[in-house]
Amino acid sequence: MIVRSLHDLDGTDRDVVTPNWRSKRIVLAGDRVGFSLHETVLKAGSVNDFWYANHVEAVLCVEGEGELTDKETGEVHPLRPGTLYLLDGHERHQVRPTTDIRAICVFTPPVTGREVHDENGVYPLITLDERPSEQEPRT
Repeated sequence: MIVRSLHDLDGTDRDVVTPNWRSKRIVLAGDRVGFSLHETVLKAGSVNDFWYANHVEAVLCVEGEGELTDKETGEVHPLRPGTLYLLDGHERHQVRPTTDIRAICVFTPPVTGREVHDENGVYPLITLDERPSEQEPRT
């Protein structure tokens, strides 16, 4: 059994902060459960371009408002509490929060916590098997 508090992640390597967003990595690949789980807060007024070419991501908006643009079709969808979007086709997308948005995100395959978005907004596919020296113990 794994038990974690979001507050326990503050200031750790599982607490990733950028100018546009902050993501707390609650469950990572090292936990060996087949997915990763994150709480992400996107800052009001920011413009966020993402493309998860190597992962499927589900995002549930739990606080805040904004809009999601599918960059492949041009479709725009409102985001508000209770809205879920699933990037099951690895869609390039843009999120524009009008207020801070807090979302719960699930990735598969799970991220390790060491990924960094490249110039296209893509996370590389990193598996624990490729970096056995970096495997994290279950805590």
